[in-house]
Amino acid sequence: MDRRTIRFGIIGGGLMGREFASACARWCHLRDLGVRPQVVAACSRSQSSLDWFRENVPSLKLATNDYRELLSNGEIDAVYCALPHHLHAEVNVDAIAARKNLLGEKPFGIDLEANARIVAAAQAHPEVLVRCSSEFPFFPGAYQITRFLREGRFGRIIEVESGLWHSSDLDPRKPINWKRQLEFNGEYGCLGDLGMHVLHIPLRFGWLPRNVRALLSKIVTHRPDRDGSLVPCDTWDNGILACEVNTGDQCFPMLLSTKRIAPGEANTWFIRILGTDFSAEYSTKYPKTLRTLTFRPGMPQSWEVRDLGYESAYPTVTGAIFEFGFPDAMLQMVAAFCDELAHGHDRMHQPFRCVTPEESSQHHRVLTAALESGRTGQTVPIT
Repeated sequence: MDRRTIRFGIIGGGLMGREFASACARWCHLRDLGVRPQVVAACSRSQSSLDWFRENVPSLKLATNDYRELLSNGEIDAVYCALPHHLHAEVNVDAIAARKNLLGEKPFGIDLEANARIVAAAQAHPEVLVRCSSEFPFFPGAYQITRFLREGRFGRIIEVESGLWHSSDLDPRKPINWKRQLEFNGEYGCLGDLGMHVLHIPLRFGWLPRNVRALLSKIVTHRPDRDGSLVPCDTWDNGILACEVNTGDQCFPMLLSTKRIAPGEANTWFIRILGTDFSAEYSTKYPKTLRTLTFRPGMPQSWEVRDLGYESAYPTVTGAIFEFGFPDAMLQMVAAFCDELAHGHDRMHQPFRCVTPEESSQHHRVLTAALESGRTGQTVPIT
C-alpha cells in the first residue's frame, strides 16, 4: 500500500517535543493508515536537546536554534510546536503564514488576545490544517464515551464533571519554573496549562458554558529560584469552575477542575456524564475501568463496570487484553492529526479530531471569564 509521508519539524525540544518524536518512531505500532510521519527537523535553544534529537531520530536532517530557519525549509510539511505559552502566538502565526500544517501545544496562546491572533491566521489560510494538542480523550474509556455521545445514548443531560489533577507542586521546596511565572505562563496558571484537556470533549459536543463561577487558589505563593532565594509564584495553582450550559434544548450544570496541587494524584484526568437514559464515567486513575449505568424503568439502578483492554481509536498491533498509557494516547492523537491531514475530515478512519482553532477560542473565552470571576467573586457570563 502506498503511504503518504508527512515530514515534520519539531519546535521545542523539551518533554513534549520528545514525546512527539517518540510517537513518530513508534508508527509501526499502528496498523496502516495510508500515512506516516517522519521527523526531519528539530529546533531548540538547548544544545543538549538538539543532541538528543541527533542521537535518537535517524531521519533528522536539520537541527537548529532558529525556528525561522526550520519554517523556511521547503522539505517540511508540518510542524509540532511545543513551546512555553508566551511564544505560542508568534511562532504559531509564523508557522501558518509559512503554510506549514500545525499541531500546537495547548493553550494555543498565553491569553485571549494571543489566541485570537492564531485563530485569525488559521482563518486566513484555510489550506493549512491547524490543530491544538489534547491527548486524554484518546484513552480507550474516554474515546468510548465520545462514541456514546455520538450515538445519543444519554437522553437529557443531568450534569457533567471533568477535571485534570496532579500533585507535582505539592512540595513547596520544588524550584520555580516557567509555569509558575506570569511572564511565561500567563495569568491563567493551571487553567491554561490543563484546561484544554478538561474542555476538549465538552466543547466538541457543543457544551460551551454560558457563565462561570470560579474558585481560584494560590496555595504556594513563593518558591526557590536557582540560587535558592524565594521568589513569587504569580499564577494560580488550582481552579474549580462551576458552569451553566444551555444548548437551547438542554440546560445543565458542568463542573470543571484543574489542579496542580491535588495530594495523591500523579496525573488524573476524568470525565463523568449523567443522563436521564444513560450515564458514564472514566478516569485515568483506573485506566482499565469504564463505568456505565443504563436506566430501565421499573428495574434496579446499578452501575456496570467494564474492564477495558487496548481498545483505541486507531487499531494497533497490541493485543486487546493489554493496557493503555499516556504514550499510547499521544500516538493516537498524532495519528488523528495525520489522518485528517492526509484524508480530510470527512474521510478520516475515525471521527474524533484534535482540538480545532474555534474550540481553542471557546476554551480561552471560558478561561478569561473564569479569571474575572476569580477577581470579582461573581458569576460571569461567557461572551
